[in-house]
Order: sequence, then C-alpha cells, then structure tokens
Amino acid sequence: MTDTSHTLSALAFAERLIAVESVTPATGEVFAVMEAMLKPLGFEVYRFIKGEAPDGPVENLFAIRRGADGCKHIAFAGHLDVVPPGGGWASAPFAPEIRKAPGGDLLYGRGAVDMKGSIAAMVAAVAEVPVDAGTISFIITGDEEGPATYGTRALIDLIRERGDVPDLCLVGEPTSVNRMGDMMKIGRRGSVNIWLEVGGTQGHVAYPHLADNPLPKMVRILAELDALVLDEGTDWFQPSNLEITDLEVGNPAHNVIPDTAKARISIRFNDLHSGASLSKMVSEIAEKHGGIARPIISGEPFLTPPGEFSQMIADAVKAETGIEPEASTTGGTSDARFLRALCPVIEFGLVNATMHKRDEAVAVADLDTLSRIYARIAKAALAR
Repeated sequence: MTDTSHTLSALAFAERLIAVESVTPATGEVFAVMEAMLKPLGFEVYRFIKGEAPDGPVENLFAIRRGADGCKHIAFAGHLDVVPPGGGWASAPFAPEIRKAPGGDLLYGRGAVDMKGSIAAMVAAVAEVPVDAGTISFIITGDEEGPATYGTRALIDLIRERGDVPDLCLVGEPTSVNRMGDMMKIGRRGSVNIWLEVGGTQGHVAYPHLADNPLPKMVRILAELDALVLDEGTDWFQPSNLEITDLEVGNPAHNVIPDTAKARISIRFNDLHSGASLSKMVSEIAEKHGGIARPIISGEPFLTPPGEFSQMIADAVKAETGIEPEASTTGGTSDARFLRALCPVIEFGLVNATMHKRDEAVAVADLDTLSRIYARIAKAALAR
C-alpha cells in the first residue's frame, strides 16, 4: 500500500504557504509560517531582515537540525517570495484551491510551482529523515524573484560566519518539463545586462553640420555587437547569446537631431566566458564608436559535473517515477548561481509549465512524489 503521509504533509504545508501573500521582496508572515513548520521537526531557526528600499527590506531564514559531530550536511534551498499575480485568476491567487482535473487533483495559487510547493515537499521530506542520520539545513530567502541584492548572498555570509557550510545543496526550483522528474539542472549560464549610451549635440535636421547625431554611432555599436558569435557551446552548455533588448532616444520631434542615444543588451553566457570579460569586450566596442557601457553582472555560470550528487538524484527519481532525469543547464538564472560558492549545488523540482502564469497550479500527486524523492536524496546524501 502506498504511504500517503507525504501527500498529506506536503499538501498541507503548501496550502499554508500559498495562503500568505509574499510578493517579492517578502518579509513577515510567510517566514513565521515557515518557522512554525520547521520548529516541531527539531530545527533551530534564524530569521533576519536586511536592506532598504528600493531592493529591500528582505527577510531571510536559515534553519538547521544537527546530527552528530562529523556527520554529513545537506542543505535544501529556495525562496518564499513570488512574482505579482496579476489579474484574471479563476480564484484568488493567495487562497489555495484544489480542483478536480482529468489527470488528478490540482492545487491552485501563486507560488504553487515556483516555489512554495517545492519548499513544502522539502519540509515533508525531512520529517521522514531520522535526526541521527546527519545534519539538514534550510536556506530560504524572500528575494529571489527580485534584484536578489539582500537575499541569498546575505544568507551565505551568515552561513560562513557560523561555520555551517553544507557538503551538498539542493535547490527546489521547478526544473521538470513535461512530467515530474524528467529534468534536473546541474548548471546555469551566467547573465550580464549592459546599458549603452552615446552622447552628441542637439540641433536642427536642416543644419546637421551644427549638430552631432549620436544615432549613427549607436547603430554601429549595435551592429558590431549583433554580429558577434560568442562561441559554439560546450559539452554541457548551449551557445552564449547576446540580445539587444532596448533602444531609446526619447525624441518627440521630427526635425530635431537628438543629443543622446541609449540602448540595452543582455548576454546569457556559458563557462567559456566571465561577466568581467564580456563587459570589457562590450565596453571596448562602445568606446571605439564614441559610446560608453555600464554593465551589471547578475551571475556567473556554474556547473556541477555529473557524478555522485547527480546520481543520487537520478536514483531517487527513478525509484519513485521510473524515469531517468535529464541533466541540463538550460533556462534562466536562479540563486544557485550564489550557492555554488558554498558547495556542489543541483536544482530539482516540480513541473514548470505554469510558473509565473495566471492560475499557477501543481498536481497534488506531484507534491507527494517530490517529497518522497527529496527524502531519498537526503538519506543518500547523509549516508555517504
């Protein structure tokens, strides 16, 4: 007979978390709910608020349940903040609702997939792991969906100060694509956004010799950048790509040469590059044509090569679903880009089809399956 305790626990925890509005940057009640879930399981819980507007304040939580001295330590990581729900929901986005569906019951609510459902499954999972098996911790932020200025990086500082660095870290981002368990993320590409600006001299279009039009210079910059082939990809990463995401002049008049042209590019890059090297390259191209570049590096690429950790996850997934998860580095960024500085990190979680969408929903059965997978991974990691 199938054990339903995971289903009941994971579902109940997910409903409690979804019921609290926690649009990024999140503070307050949602962390109180998380603390109330963990303390009965023997966790010491540390909460703190960091930062000021506009990127804060942000609340963070670190919880730890210690095993014996010298035992292994696995961390579960994630975020309690969610993106704004927007309008048009069939039910209130922060009032969790279960509805019947042809394939099984679905739990609706903002964060059901990304990623309160995964956090709920993590809590349900550790309830099944004996205390003497080893050390388990939770690294939970309220600022993953936003600028990530005062979130996971502040938690990493705290963990290092305390000397509680884990041996392995599992991030519960929704990585599955078509069915529960079909993909895990062993790495992610890096991200850098660069603002470009070219100055000129405003003037009348009939007297161009008295003006200095910045637009042709900006066009030359963008043309050279657009023609770049950064690389052909690697064994584990797709090719890096540079995209022009904005071009602005702000000129309402048809007969005026503007004095400034601005643009923005975004580069997603693999481990053949660094944010600094790409920023330098773009700056040199901009300067060659009379412009300047202001980069902001959101994260560097990382890779946890296939090995013991990924095999633990694959074994757990196969045991519960019968399928082999694909090891991938596709998709956007996550806080794993910071956590990689602590220890090997892999992302694995729910089906991502409805994340950030109206009527976000998770299959109740998937919550059950994910909690059992997480429990298997934790037990295997602590038994090494």
